[in-house]
Amino acid sequence: MTTKIKKPGEVSASPGFINGPGKGPSHKRDNHIMTKNLTPDATRERDLHSEVAALQTADATLTQAEIARQSGISGTRLNQWLKGRYPGDNTSLETDLARWVDAYQARQLESRALPQAPGWVPTPSAERVLAALGYAQLAGDVAVVYGGAGLGKTSTIGQYQMQSPNVWVATMSPCTAGAVPALEEVAEALGIELCNGAARMQRAIIKRMRGTMGLLIVDEAQHLSVAALDAMRALHDATGLGLALVGNESVYARMTGGNRAAYLDRLFSRIGKRVRLVRSTKGDIDALIDAWNVSVKECRKSLHEIASKPGGLRGMTKVLRLASMFAAGADRPLNCDDIRAAWRDLGGE
Repeated sequence: MTTKIKKPGEVSASPGFINGPGKGPSHKRDNHIMTKNLTPDATRERDLHSEVAALQTADATLTQAEIARQSGISGTRLNQWLKGRYPGDNTSLETDLARWVDAYQARQLESRALPQAPGWVPTPSAERVLAALGYAQLAGDVAVVYGGAGLGKTSTIGQYQMQSPNVWVATMSPCTAGAVPALEEVAEALGIELCNGAARMQRAIIKRMRGTMGLLIVDEAQHLSVAALDAMRALHDATGLGLALVGNESVYARMTGGNRAAYLDRLFSRIGKRVRLVRSTKGDIDALIDAWNVSVKECRKSLHEIASKPGGLRGMTKVLRLASMFAAGADRPLNCDDIRAAWRDLGGE
């Protein structure tokens, strides 16, 4: 028995793009896309000015600066060439530009063939995260959202930022563990030009945030040192705005135990909302499966087993995307064999 996935399954793939269940992607492309002859003679036969103009008409994001960035051609050289005034080696430039045009067109064709995952899905866990973020902003309080990977925390942050004003997201990494780089990341999220000196930067951040009724969300907060976490607390104290710390289990654990807890008691005592996401719930999994329009009981059972593994909903989404590619390559609806084959290809047992 098979089930049709309306959104990802409606995409048509080129013959040979996917071999089928268990065989994985073949990475074949249509020859006329990827193997164009880019010899100087062939390039001269093309009207690259018209090709570039057509791409810019179809895609408003393709400014001259963006084309220069993607193609590796300097903005000055590209501008002169577009005006027909480039005094240098036009043949070399046009060969580089033709290569970029072909690659851009190939990417566009492949992106249309790849099945797209549903947008943000309001799972029960996501609703809990939204509620915590909303509370922190409304009350000007501190919220901590923590738990395992692949449960939709970051995507829900993006959804909240889209629907609420004055929400700034600073995503941390091992490179921003210290107080100064963490403040730099916050300044970047606020659109503030970096200042010389941590104190000056902190004052600029506070000035920008104060009185806005906003919310500062610090994602991947587990990377922050004790000093950096305390710096985030200081921003909250100085502005009275909401602060949300989002990350894995260690974000909360570091505030409640060990030698470092004593240094973070000022932050811990300010927590007004705490949300712990241990693993994907049945409601989370069902909501996402429904968004993919999978109705066959056997397939749903397999997906529940996959979503219960480390990686949770993220892992299940990757399986469904790959399984949909298998089905699209065979020009048929997705079935349970596709799901099992995708899970094996991604290292599942």
